[in-house]
Amino acid sequence: MSFQLQGRWTYRSYRNDAALVGDDAQKALQNIFGEGIFALAVLNGQVSGTLDMGSGYVLDLSGPVVPVDGGDVRIAFMLTGTGRSGTPTAGWEYDYHGTDAFTWPKGVDQVPAFVGSVLRAKPHNGSPAGYVASFIAVKQT
Repeated sequence: MSFQLQGRWTYRSYRNDAALVGDDAQKALQNIFGEGIFALAVLNGQVSGTLDMGSGYVLDLSGPVVPVDGGDVRIAFMLTGTGRSGTPTAGWEYDYHGTDAFTWPKGVDQVPAFVGSVLRAKPHNGSPAGYVASFIAVKQT
């Protein structure tokens, strides 16, 4: 089975905080760094699309599918997300590196997902460049 990156994915990124949250739902919510919908297209080894976080917060995405050296990973990609002028994301830039999540041979009803990390490549709104968070994206049906 080949991994299909193209399509719509529910995206969530998380602050890399090692502290346990226990049953504190508010503390768990505070670990969410970002949320939205990845809409991705793939053509000739290039990915394009958007990350729509709602309320006019949209990043335009582009980058290559990168070679994979075997193992359980079937696809990897590197994307740059740039903000749109005249919107709340103007001047934003984020870099994404992702791979497909492992598909369990005995898994039941496993939903395709990919995982990775995101880097704030340019400072914005008083936040410095260089911040890294982890993300997961789950295929929408």
